[in-house]
Amino acid sequence: MKLNHYKAVIEGLLFVSGTDGLTVKQMAAIIETDQDTVNHILNELKYDYENTDRGIQLLEAEQQYYLASKPEHAHYFQKLMSSPHVSKLSQASLEALAIIAYNQPITRAEVEEIRGVKSDRPIQTLISRGLIEEVGRKDTVGRPIMFGTTLEFLTYFGLRSIEELPPLTEQMIDDSVTEEADLFFNQLTNNDLEQSPNGSE
Repeated sequence: MKLNHYKAVIEGLLFVSGTDGLTVKQMAAIIETDQDTVNHILNELKYDYENTDRGIQLLEAEQQYYLASKPEHAHYFQKLMSSPHVSKLSQASLEALAIIAYNQPITRAEVEEIRGVKSDRPIQTLISRGLIEEVGRKDTVGRPIMFGTTLEFLTYFGLRSIEELPPLTEQMIDDSVTEEADLFFNQLTNNDLEQSPNGSE
């Protein structure tokens, strides 16, 4: 029963960690067990995901383990992303996107330091929407993932390059992140509408 409990906890930890992932050592420290036990649980999880009809998979890169959707289901995810009820980004996602756009490449921890709150979910949303992507790892302890905007980001906001981002004014820099994000995306939206011959998005 204890092993099953650990298994559930590790699955939850991997979900919360997002694309940053976790090492075996980190997981062992968190659940207060040995690394052999964690490796055993990871092998069980990997087997479960590969041999049952599940929508996610367990991946490992540079000793970091993380959960990801299965590529064979990509068509359905694309349909979800293009549906009307998910077309609008949340305020939290807009804030995170504005920070990443102006400070890229940037790590999740750095985004959280600027926002002042946890940003796992907004960053996962931006990744799933294809607006940001991993652009490397920072050469510091733990080698955290760095994020940057994508070509989809430029297309989404009608930009030809990242240089076309509205310049940050001193007021925007001094304002709160929420106000900065509102102004940032209002400018982008207004520019896009002005460029559209029929006034539609």
